[in-house]
Amino acid sequence: MAVSLITQLKLVKDFRTKQGQRHPLWLVLVLVIMGTMSGCVGYRGLGDFVKRHEKTLIEILEIPKDRVPSYSTNRRVMMRVNFEELTQVFNEWANQYVELSELEWLATDGKSIKATVQDYSSAYQKFISVVSIFSSHQGQVVGLQTMDNKQTSEIATVQNLIAILDLKGVVFSFDALHCQKKQLSKSSTVAIIT
Repeated sequence: MAVSLITQLKLVKDFRTKQGQRHPLWLVLVLVIMGTMSGCVGYRGLGDFVKRHEKTLIEILEIPKDRVPSYSTNRRVMMRVNFEELTQVFNEWANQYVELSELEWLATDGKSIKATVQDYSSAYQKFISVVSIFSSHQGQVVGLQTMDNKQTSEIATVQNLIAILDLKGVVFSFDALHCQKKQLSKSSTVAIIT
């Protein structure tokens, strides 16, 4: 039996105190995911998405007291959510729906999360990235993994994600960054460097 994304998001531990909490964490996370999937980037874009679709979201998600989370709430959650836990929960949900065919094309990419950047003025900023594997044919994410740039590299994160997902017999499209012999020898995949 397939588990809904909302059910999975309810497994993410809420780091907030109960005092003053108006919305459950899963609700904020699902709105951020929906906004991101709609092409909204940044806190303002996500806030605009929620405001623009407020009535529909209240009705469909049965939001109590007819109040959607504010821009500030979305921002605070995105700044403090445990991305490792969130990506694990997301991967468990996504794996229910992904059936890859042989030689299916998968794209890999890493994107930094703006809210996590520290030491803005330094040439050696610290930040968290989310590395994803995306099925172009199915139009969906196959798996995600977070990466702390001070602890590991995108190369190692992609290798680890491929190993965790046990993807074999598929075609990967990589950035030139991934021109590493180890990358190809770790799995029976075909790699295309773009």
